[in-house]
Amino acid sequence: MQATFTAATPADVPLLLQMIGELAEFEKLAQAAVGTVAELHEGLFGITPKAEALLARLDGEAVGFALFFSNYSTFLCRPGLYLEDLYIRPAYRAQGIGRAFLQHIARLALARGCGRFEWSVLNWNASAIQFYQSMGAQPVTGWTVYRLDQTALEKFRDTN
Repeated sequence: MQATFTAATPADVPLLLQMIGELAEFEKLAQAAVGTVAELHEGLFGITPKAEALLARLDGEAVGFALFFSNYSTFLCRPGLYLEDLYIRPAYRAQGIGRAFLQHIARLALARGCGRFEWSVLNWNASAIQFYQSMGAQPVTGWTVYRLDQTALEKFRDTN
């Protein structure tokens, strides 16, 4: 049985949000998953889409998703793809779906002229790290991710 990968449609948004909730549970971040169907719909299918989503299906059943967006490298002077989330439902893991999903996105990145394809992984997720390294991905050393969350953004905006 081989998975198929298709672009999400507006009708898929509730399913995507459900799987985002499943991912948040797995990552021990359920409290952070506060987005709504309307917000996800706007982000993926609004006037100016911010991201794209793909669904992995086996025999028509959704078994996972990937959500990614374009970025740009000033050094390469080329676009890239950033994979925000890749999720395969637990019953379907270790069957090659994740690898095939990443290969599908890699082909998409190359077809779009991208110079890189990047993502982040939680430090405690040893199985994902091993999986990524087995396919030739390397951690980017010397960089630390920084973030201003909503509260920090508002505070920073209002400081002199």
